[in-house]
Amino acid sequence: MNEKNKHNKGALMNNTSVVVKIEMSGNRYNAFSADGTKYTSDIGTGTRKRAFEAGMALERRTGKGGRVYWWKVPMENFGVVNMAPALTSVEIPTDHAEVLNFIHSSYSLKPTGLMMNELKWKYLVRSGVRGKNIMMTGPAGCGKTMAAKALVNSLDRPDYYFNLGATQDPRATLIGNVHFEKKSGTYFSESQFVKAIQTPNAVILLDELSRAHPDAWNILMTVLDYGQRYLRLDEADGQETIKVADGVTFVATANIGNEYTSTRVMDKALMDRFTIVEMDVLNESEENDLLTYMFPHVDSVVLGNVAKIAALTRNESSSDTARIGSGISTRTTVELSGLLFDGFTLVEAAEVSIYPQYDSAGGVDSERTFVKQIVQKFCDDGSSDDLFNEEEITEATEA
Repeated sequence: MNEKNKHNKGALMNNTSVVVKIEMSGNRYNAFSADGTKYTSDIGTGTRKRAFEAGMALERRTGKGGRVYWWKVPMENFGVVNMAPALTSVEIPTDHAEVLNFIHSSYSLKPTGLMMNELKWKYLVRSGVRGKNIMMTGPAGCGKTMAAKALVNSLDRPDYYFNLGATQDPRATLIGNVHFEKKSGTYFSESQFVKAIQTPNAVILLDELSRAHPDAWNILMTVLDYGQRYLRLDEADGQETIKVADGVTFVATANIGNEYTSTRVMDKALMDRFTIVEMDVLNESEENDLLTYMFPHVDSVVLGNVAKIAALTRNESSSDTARIGSGISTRTTVELSGLLFDGFTLVEAAEVSIYPQYDSAGGVDSERTFVKQIVQKFCDDGSSDDLFNEEEITEATEA
């Protein structure tokens, strides 16, 4: 009997409740407890298969005469310890005052260019200090990734970055790859993510989680669950699970809402594993402050107009009779202001950075025309007298 089976056999002899989840790997139904212990060999194949097909977990029970059997229970029971400990008062750690001081004085660590109010910044820092999984949400271009990176810098801990929205192979990114060489044969190489989760006190940024393939979400379920915190390596010989190191914090960014057509509806069970920190859309004054800070050599009046244009489009997109689907993002206003800094006029900058984001179908009634009309109100160089260029006039006429 190998060491793994010895461990399982010993576990079966005590009275501690065990609930296992059935997962399918190839044509085999495997059983794992919340801490990653494998119980496959202790449960009959038929019992495992029926539980998997029913979407239920299995709980180990002891019958008359000490006979051990496995009973189907709701999946919600998985990872729940059935023996509730007695409630005790929380002991305040000796370094609590130091932690409090860091959290409540951390606003000075926030980058000036990050438009985030003090309450939300402190909540973000506190979540990081306490080792919470953090999900930054908010509209596109509002500074989610910037805020996440600012948190990493503030905590001064090892950090890793993974853009899950860009990966085409979640298993390769999060687990690793199987390779073959003539001399050494088949071997498994771990991903950078595997190395990251084994780094104590690391901060791991999972960018664009809402754009990730569902396979990535499934892999992350046990990694992000506070009651489990392990990653299963199916391909690794003799090493089925990797424990997440102590102090590891995960920070994800996500766009949530029907207006983001390239994103997926995120699993509620996955979202429940995160503390949500919502980034706000900047108001006109905040937008102006940001642009003035980032581009001090650009005419402040022009930058103020850029902030006004953005505010008008955002107000329009959120109205009951909206004529455009979305407002201009902060990412776009920053890009436009950069063009102004490089000598483009407001009309030219809008032509290349704003208008392509809006549909031109419909001619004078199109989204693009409406946005052009807003921009024109703030142009005084005479270069925007025509709402359409010749190509757009031709397209509208042919339509």
